Amino acid sequence: MAKIVAGVGCSHVPAIGAALDLGKTEDPYWQRVFSGFEHSKQWIKDLKPDVAIVVFNDHATAFSVDMIPTFALGCADEFPPADEGWGPRPVPVVRGHAEFASHIAQFVILDEFDLTVVNRMEVDHGLTVPLSLMFGKVDRWPCRVVPLAVNVVMFPPPTGRRCYALGQAIQKAVESYPEDLRVVIFGTGGLSHQISGPRAGLINSAWDKSFLDGLTNVEYMREAGAEGIEMVMWLIMRGALDDTFQETYRFYTVPASNTAVGHIILEPR
Repeated sequence: MAKIVAGVGCSHVPAIGAALDLGKTEDPYWQRVFSGFEHSKQWIKDLKPDVAIVVFNDHATAFSVDMIPTFALGCADEFPPADEGWGPRPVPVVRGHAEFASHIAQFVILDEFDLTVVNRMEVDHGLTVPLSLMFGKVDRWPCRVVPLAVNVVMFPPPTGRRCYALGQAIQKAVESYPEDLRVVIFGTGGLSHQISGPRAGLINSAWDKSFLDGLTNVEYMREAGAEGIEMVMWLIMRGALDDTFQETYRFYTVPASNTAVGHIILEPR
């Protein structure tokens, strides 16, 4: 059967993608950020996952304010990089796993989670930046990807409790799939940051580190800023891992653009 072999938490700061694409990874400002992922790139290369389930949020590219699903699962065979206003990132097309994704969709919908099934979707920096940080610059992504988009852009977002429960349902769905697949689940976004309003530029490092310590649900927007709600996506990742998983690597640095960069790897004991 398929099995989740690890969980990865990772920020998806768009400026990180720009720094990588423009060859600025060795600049003093950015070298500090990218150095924290050297261990992780080797780790995931050695792990050799077959599929990555990437929980991310769309930034008004695949979905607009006219229609925003709370949870949307990509069930296509491929997902092109989106043009976010300055052209698509120069990264490979994301290869999906339609059969596996459709199995997850059917399982969790029967488990009473109302997913939107998406058969055509472009993916933005919310998904491609974590892939770049973990896999580096490649001609072809080394594993297939199942995108799970979560609405944290427009009110009301899903609760942390609901996201954690969805992660638990995803774990059961994965383990009911008959093919032997090694699956890594990514929780992306966050950590504390606010990009507009009177608290623009807010970074709450104490809150971020507390969240990484516990990965639990609390008052996201008050403590972490308006965009800090992205942390609920990490809870889907955590919910998909049972109690045998523990932290094996952590990286945290500030600032990167106007936010913090957080990263964590969880593996079975």
